[in-house]
Amino acid sequence: MDATTSGTPTIQYHNIPHQSGTAIAAASVPTFPRQVRHCFGDSSPGEFPLAANPSIVLHVLTACNLDPRDLAKLEATCSFFRRPANFTPDYELSISELAALDICKKRAIFKPMTDEECQNLKRKCGGSWKLALRFLLAGEACCRREKSQAIAGPGHSIAVTSTGVVYSFGSNTSGQLGHGTMEEEWRPQQIRLSLQGIRIIQAAAGAGRTMLVSDAGRVYAFGKDSFGEAEFGVQGTKLVATPQLIESLKDIFVVQTAIGNFFTAVLSREGRVYTFSWGKDRKLGHQTEPNDVEPQPLLGALEDVPVVQIAAGYCYLLCLACQPSGMSVYSVGCGLGGKLGHGSRTDEKHPRLIEQYRLLNLQPMVVAAGAWHAAVVARDGRVCTWGWGRYGCLGHGNEECESVPKVVEALSKVKAVHVATGDYTTFVLSEDGDVYSFGCGESASLGHNTAAEGQGNRHANVLSPELVKSLKQVKEKVVQISLTNSIHWNAHTFALTESGKLYAFGAGDKGQLGVELMNNQTERINPERIDIDLE
Repeated sequence: MDATTSGTPTIQYHNIPHQSGTAIAAASVPTFPRQVRHCFGDSSPGEFPLAANPSIVLHVLTACNLDPRDLAKLEATCSFFRRPANFTPDYELSISELAALDICKKRAIFKPMTDEECQNLKRKCGGSWKLALRFLLAGEACCRREKSQAIAGPGHSIAVTSTGVVYSFGSNTSGQLGHGTMEEEWRPQQIRLSLQGIRIIQAAAGAGRTMLVSDAGRVYAFGKDSFGEAEFGVQGTKLVATPQLIESLKDIFVVQTAIGNFFTAVLSREGRVYTFSWGKDRKLGHQTEPNDVEPQPLLGALEDVPVVQIAAGYCYLLCLACQPSGMSVYSVGCGLGGKLGHGSRTDEKHPRLIEQYRLLNLQPMVVAAGAWHAAVVARDGRVCTWGWGRYGCLGHGNEECESVPKVVEALSKVKAVHVATGDYTTFVLSEDGDVYSFGCGESASLGHNTAAEGQGNRHANVLSPELVKSLKQVKEKVVQISLTNSIHWNAHTFALTESGKLYAFGAGDKGQLGVELMNNQTERINPERIDIDLE
């Protein structure tokens, strides 16, 4: 009932005492009138008038960390929550808007922002603190910012603890482990050089290079000195073996980075996307030379639309955007195989909205870009895949390509919360922690013990989603899956549990599993725990 409703109607309340074996006739049960309380109240004894206690209401809303949608529902159903609250810092803001602002102030990314930067973020998100809060929460949910994470890179691996400490192991031919040497590491080693006193919140691994993002928005890179391999294989000649601050990004507060084969992309806390390299002929929305090391903002449709997550494939980029009308996905780059999701195989020089989600009545919440195919998890738990379908990596029971997102019907009874894609492989994580995988079975990276007869270490491909039974043996809820996203390396996979335990399986010939293989082994079929706790 709205706060402006008058009158105090009564309802019948039956006070039924404890019955000790004897039935009590309904006629003997007394009834008492019970007043229906309203938001504004009156002088009735025991009344709690919200209008007279707005500070208490604000404290409760903030302390409960309500979802932006819940705050919006309060405004829609009760005029008390729509009226100006007459509180600082803005006397015109409603109670629900002030609660959203207070919750925003708790977010790590929001805390260091100036008043002007906060107002710009609010404007860009649609002019509401509730929308700004939705933007911040969406980014934390899909990227695991401020949480532990593991990255299964091409031949090497990165693990970030919840306190921001970074470990690396595996191949180190370009110094991509960051330890100051070029020697392989078969056990996780903490990166200490250049990172003393720096808290890392996100990491990305590419072929021979690694990038780290700190809670202060700074980006550190090591390995190959090029941000992306140019179109004709031109690479940087300098190898960097310790984390080095990227000076060209010092004026941009970065919250996420993604490494493709031809380019690198970064996302600012305001939701702006920048890319390095591969800008010739405006292939990624700006016209630069292939080896340009200055960050260039994406032009076109995303210039004033806040992005919460970026995902880089071999030669294309996906952007998950947060708009007042809802979440949406944009794609840009090479369209070969239909992996841009627009129903064609043409390239896109500027970010273009994928229209299919509106037709499917689907709200994308997490996006993943494999080397040649892509996937999305929706708010309702549905999973969509599209692009090259080789080896069954789309999960539709065949190897056909799909040029627009298509719902994976075999997962119709699974509520997904996370998806990860690699080189023709896909993993889906359900709400209850179950893990499903499908696609290329090479290197045992799918987690299924399906070795093809007479083929040694070659494993059968999986055309439809199958439960990864080996991870059920872990007996802990899995919260993150990461797998190798490169065509140049045999793949390996990480499974991170709720308590911070990390399990690995797949190819391990360079030490990328964090365990030393014995007896000429090159891979591990069953998940094995790595000696490191990330929580």
